Amino acid sequence: MEFKLLMVFVDEDKTDKVLDASREAGATGATIITNARGQGLKKTLGIFGLEILDPRDVLLILVESRRVDPVLAAVRNAGKLDESLSTGIALVIDIEQAVGLSDHVKSLAQKVPPGPDHKVGAT
Repeated sequence: MEFKLLMVFVDEDKTDKVLDASREAGATGATIITNARGQGLKKTLGIFGLEILDPRDVLLILVESRRVDPVLAAVRNAGKLDESLSTGIALVIDIEQAVGLSDHVKSLAQKVPPGPDHKVGAT
């Protein structure tokens, strides 16, 4: 079974909504890294000229390859990622190998019958 890693960077207040949408679209779980910080195109300056870095969460969602498009669409809509520069980003990374997923593979294999190019147990 082939997987892709969906990395989503969103404000803390959108995390639960994005996670719920990803699960409804076919994701089986996620790892959340809290209090990540970063900079956008322009610095946001506050009192005394100090830069304001709002905390964001990084959501790492391992998704079966054939489910990644609907999960990405659900994440984009739930997080409103295409509405402005400051709403967050999502990206997809190919996974060459993964271990520790035997229960996930079994569960996913039961949900949808394998297609012609579907390899159960292959990582």
